Amino acid sequence: MPTYAIGDIQGCCDEFEQLLDLLNFDPQRDRLWLVGDLVNRGPKSLDVLRKVRALGEAAISVLGNHDLHLLALAISPQERRKRKDTLDEVLAAPDRDELLHWLRHRPILHHDATLGYTMIHAGLPPQWDFATAVSCARELETALRNIDSARELFEQMYGDQPDLWRDDLRGADRLRFITNCFSRLRFCTDEGRLQLQYKGRLDQAPPQLKPWFRAPNRRSSDMRIVCGHWSALGYHDADGVLCIDTGCVWGASLCAARLDRRELPVTVPCSSAGLSVDGD
Repeated sequence: MPTYAIGDIQGCCDEFEQLLDLLNFDPQRDRLWLVGDLVNRGPKSLDVLRKVRALGEAAISVLGNHDLHLLALAISPQERRKRKDTLDEVLAAPDRDELLHWLRHRPILHHDATLGYTMIHAGLPPQWDFATAVSCARELETALRNIDSARELFEQMYGDQPDLWRDDLRGADRLRFITNCFSRLRFCTDEGRLQLQYKGRLDQAPPQLKPWFRAPNRRSSDMRIVCGHWSALGYHDADGVLCIDTGCVWGASLCAARLDRRELPVTVPCSSAGLSVDGD
């Protein structure tokens, strides 16, 4: 069946609807893969959540860092709003509990053996093969789907350490590393350490950094991965990675790529001026 992957929507519901119209999307016939960050920074996060949820099994969305931030705001008393957040409408909505419950039960990783694609939001550390990535995703999903463990996760989620994978990581350190990979990762060092602060373009990156998909000895190099999260990278179809965050919320465009057969991507321009291209 026709299967389309769409980049980070981030509350840009008008562009999302325009893109579906351009694709002639039919939920009875077609399928959507959404690479996460449904919400935040854009003007209509509530509309996006309602629309994607209403699509039912026709749409699969993984969780991104902005989705996790929304859940943390709702669940953890320690979480603080950020200056550029546009999430108040979601948090005040009469159906917020149903929407947030639905969001908390979205996957971290989705794999389709028939299509041969695996969808995540951000990246994988070089030490993980496919089996390890799936196992770690399931650990994080399990933590999110129980409200008490989700609250505990969010209270300890933020931080850049540990920055190197070890099989014997346990507890909060293990879940923080897993969360950082799936929702924040762009660059690694040659030693395979996560570098989470630089968010810019490849041609301007510090020389000691490699994009995660070009890290030496990457054990997931045999996978075909579709992801988003990195608007400064833009559309990237190489290295076994299809990255489709084309920065709609920053004034560029929203992108759809067909997965079941080779076609040129379809884009719609942002309908309002962008703010910056920090990709976060």
